[in-house]
Amino acid sequence: MGYNMKKNISIAIDGPAAAGKSTVAKLVAKKLNFTYVDTGAMYRAVTFFVLKNKINPQDEKAVCALIPQIEIMLDENNNVFLNGKNVNKEIREREVAENVSYIASYKEVRIFLVKQQRKIASCSSVVMDGRDIGSYVLPNADVKIFQVASISTRANRRYKENISKNIECSYNDIEEELKKRDYIDSHREMAPLKKAEDAFELDTSNLDVSQVVDEILKIINQQIGDLL
Repeated sequence: MGYNMKKNISIAIDGPAAAGKSTVAKLVAKKLNFTYVDTGAMYRAVTFFVLKNKINPQDEKAVCALIPQIEIMLDENNNVFLNGKNVNKEIREREVAENVSYIASYKEVRIFLVKQQRKIASCSSVVMDGRDIGSYVLPNADVKIFQVASISTRANRRYKENISKNIECSYNDIEEELKKRDYIDSHREMAPLKKAEDAFELDTSNLDVSQVVDEILKIINQQIGDLL
């Protein structure tokens, strides 16, 4: 399915970790022939760089001092490049997942990445997912979705995803990690995880991926069908 746009369109999909945002956002972007922007992967890339340089992820000053050394690029195939190297696998490792919320809470890191994210959205029609896209990164997005799911559903999804990628993990550890990330994400000082006032909340606990995609496409068409 492709559309001829009258203007650049921005679709914001927010929600907690492992709510299935990235999987769905990629498919929605493909259906609409929009650019997909995985903001979470960008924060993971910064986190990986911090860990690689043996910096304490909870040392905000030391983390932010590394920013001038970081260059992150996303290509049309959703590959993530850190200083020219493909880091798709590395940014999904457990240590990165356990620390990314600390990195994402730092004001200078967010300003650095948000500037890049807004630039991408200014140049093309996008489907962008994250924690604060509709509330902060793209407050004027044409459509805002707040995608949620129960903690057990999210933990099970992340567990299956890790197993499929041969990443060692345990369900209980993942559930505890998600609870910790939810707390950090929703309590950080700058741009915390929250539903934008004009966002549509979509509970995906009992929906499969194709059903979620269909629901989001329905919302998009209802909101901006005349622009597509």
